[in-house]
Amino acid sequence: MKKIICKKEYDTETATLLCKATVGSFGDPMGYEESLYVTPDGNTFLYTNGGSESPYPTEKITRLSKKNADAWLAEHEGK
Repeated sequence: MKKIICKKEYDTETATLLCKATVGSFGDPMGYEESLYVTPDGNTFLYTNGGSESPYPTEKITRLSKKNADAWLAEHEGK
């Protein structure tokens, strides 16, 4: 998925995946995934997607500050 936010490109195809958190299983309407990425320019973003009854019923890219990305990573790393 690719999205332009504030004239910057956030693309899951060209960014590096740092960590992925999955809740539920494939096909679960309440299941979802959150994936933290970093762009080649060092910008971080969260890709989210999930089932129709999940917090993320549609694909979305949300840019994150370095501080928020570090906090998300600390919370999800090793799970």
